[in-house]
Amino acid sequence: MLLGINASRARSGGARAHLIGILTEGDPISHGFIEVHVWSYRELIDALPNPSWLIKHYPTELERSMLRQLWWERFSLPKALRRSGCDVLLNVDAGTVCRFHPAVTMSRDMLSYEQGEMQRFGWSKARMRLGLLRYMQNASLRAATGAVFLTRYAAGVIQQSCGALARVGLIPHGVGADFSDVVLTRPWPTNAKGPIRSLYVSNVAPYKHQWYVVRAIRLLRDRGFDVQLTLTGGGNVDALTKSQKWLDEEIELSDPKHLFVREVGYVRQSELPSLLSEADIFIFASSCENMPNTLVEAMAAGLPIACSDRGPMPEVLEDGGVYFDPENPESIAKAIEQIITNAELCMSIARRAKELAGQYSWNRCAEETFAFIAETYRLKNDRNL
Repeated sequence: MLLGINASRARSGGARAHLIGILTEGDPISHGFIEVHVWSYRELIDALPNPSWLIKHYPTELERSMLRQLWWERFSLPKALRRSGCDVLLNVDAGTVCRFHPAVTMSRDMLSYEQGEMQRFGWSKARMRLGLLRYMQNASLRAATGAVFLTRYAAGVIQQSCGALARVGLIPHGVGADFSDVVLTRPWPTNAKGPIRSLYVSNVAPYKHQWYVVRAIRLLRDRGFDVQLTLTGGGNVDALTKSQKWLDEEIELSDPKHLFVREVGYVRQSELPSLLSEADIFIFASSCENMPNTLVEAMAAGLPIACSDRGPMPEVLEDGGVYFDPENPESIAKAIEQIITNAELCMSIARRAKELAGQYSWNRCAEETFAFIAETYRLKNDRNL
């Protein structure tokens, strides 16, 4: 068999990490694939590994306007797949407009589906884009021979919109060894000196609630806890005009002298392990995720975690953290306070989180992905799925 991979839509950090992870750690030959052809833009193609079975394609259309990219994906990619002799296609994002068959399509987006989340964007271009994206994703998932979801939660919510799908696989992302190998610079709370360093890694967006986290840290400081907060992550157009404004206003209100809140901005993936190693507590306050990659990375690093109780977070973190309502600063503060004041709890949830993170490896993800694609292809031929 020859496998084609459509990575033309793989622009997010999670999508890029996923493709690099499965192509680096996986062995498609053991699943019957003698060649794997991948189509993507030049930057991602250059970041991929170079095994003998991997053939890379980088059409110039993927460096042009969105309209040109979609035109190429809809009309040119199927022809390229047939010319290359590909038997089955993996779409790494459900926003695809390619209709090659048979195909397995991965679902990554939840913003278009989670009740109430689109409304956070108001009447804006971002909200219109999310509405269109939901329509496109529903169409591509229905057209696919098989669909891959990252969590049970996502599979359930999305199928309420697109309808029950004939063949579904649950294959979570992996986490790199550079996160599980993190050595904490100051194992806490043992022999803790100086301020308690909390870290929240996420882009600035309406559903990430950094402003509520800032207010929660202010509440803790008012109670005598010397807690500092580092916010790491970039933003987008909406974030810069709306969400970043909310965050700036809350920082000005809660920390006008800039004593305890530090904004780092965008950080490369390779720099995150170092940031995690310098933290005492990890905070994750998102209300909408498909699979929370930065949460899993913090779990692998062995940090005690205060976490949002929304979406798939309880499915992923299980009993490895303390939960809170991400839109309630008092709830966030109480969760962090439990970790600060209970050393036994702090250490036990950190150990449990690291243990749970052990199931999220790129090797497992790759093997399950290639196995699912191969089985889907065989079922298609045997049963006309």
